[in-house]
Amino acid sequence: MKAKIKVLFYLRKSKVNAIGRMPIFQRITVNGQRFDISTGHYVDEVKWSSETSRMKGNSEEAHTVNSQLELFKANVYETEKRLYMKEVEITFESFKQEHLGKSERTRTLIPIFIDHNNKIKALIGKEYAPGTLERYETSLKHTKDFLMWKYNITDIDILKIDHAFITDYEFYLRTVRDCANNTAVKYIKNFNKIIKICLANHWMDKNPFANYKSKVKEVDRVYLSEEEIQEIINKDFGTDRLSLVRDIFLFSCFTGLAYIDVKNLTKSHVSIGIDGEKWIFTHRQKTESASKIPILPVTQMIIDKYENHPQALNQDRLLPILSNQKMNAYLKEIAAVCNINKELTFHIARHTFATTVTLTNGVSIESVSKMLGHKNLRTTQHYAKVLDKKVSEDMKILKDKFSSSFKLNTKEV
Repeated sequence: MKAKIKVLFYLRKSKVNAIGRMPIFQRITVNGQRFDISTGHYVDEVKWSSETSRMKGNSEEAHTVNSQLELFKANVYETEKRLYMKEVEITFESFKQEHLGKSERTRTLIPIFIDHNNKIKALIGKEYAPGTLERYETSLKHTKDFLMWKYNITDIDILKIDHAFITDYEFYLRTVRDCANNTAVKYIKNFNKIIKICLANHWMDKNPFANYKSKVKEVDRVYLSEEEIQEIINKDFGTDRLSLVRDIFLFSCFTGLAYIDVKNLTKSHVSIGIDGEKWIFTHRQKTESASKIPILPVTQMIIDKYENHPQALNQDRLLPILSNQKMNAYLKEIAAVCNINKELTFHIARHTFATTVTLTNGVSIESVSKMLGHKNLRTTQHYAKVLDKKVSEDMKILKDKFSSSFKLNTKEV
């Protein structure tokens, strides 16, 4: 809605000076609210026209004063134009601040970043996971270090952040911090969220990311083969510690659940599905999307094994899981004992479910995507790209079919 702005000049009779002259004030009304500004000019009351809001006559003084008043009026509409250009809603307060030169409050980057992180911290467990806060805290630290490295300052006016700032920051992450491509891109993405907050609040006029492009490189996802899974299943580790880690890892291999989602499982998450069999019904903490997973025989055996485990009972969990750090440390021991030459981490179980357990065995990519809790099928397609074995098996069927139906004349010409 267009703002209603009016301009009026008047004499303030209560402010008569020593020689009997009265000051000319400018009254600006914005959407029915008004504020007054002194013009700095004084005139005799008899020389002032209330009807025209100007000095009477053609004297040099009248020409000078009236010209100044026209400039004052023009400045009002220049203020209106500036606010439109900035796409700022014209309210009484925004207009007054802009016109009086009070709108240029300096906003700096680090307090805005800290405020963002504090809000995430307050919403942990409701909208965000602890890992999200940890990533943004690391991003904040990198941003502070970059400011010191590049400019030798501890903070910066957000209006000074431009395209060069972004590219220099990326260069810093890749060189000084030695971040891999995808890591650098993620930190820049986190920084972009802070810039978006500034833009949404109209604290910045231009988006420094407007002409910036970055691309996440596809990485080869490590997963276990059927033979490696069987080796882990058959191995007698001789210790309860490694046996427990092995079982929880296998549980993830046959459900596709990430560490935090396995940790959050309780007995109430196991229920009867549409087919009358037991399913796991849960929501991924990372994306809050639903995961509905039929329970395979191996999965049920693991659930039964730990049904009465003291830790699971005391903490109301389906399984007695260790910390992610300990799980990953012990998985490296398991890999060494089983002669698996791969950097074994808990998340590899999720990749294994997507590839070796499901896609390789003919489960449709749509079903796999739904069980993994992916919001986008393209995310699941990354797993499908690595399945050369599946391609080979599919093409073998086609090869056998074509060998009997298509015959090429091989006689020499």
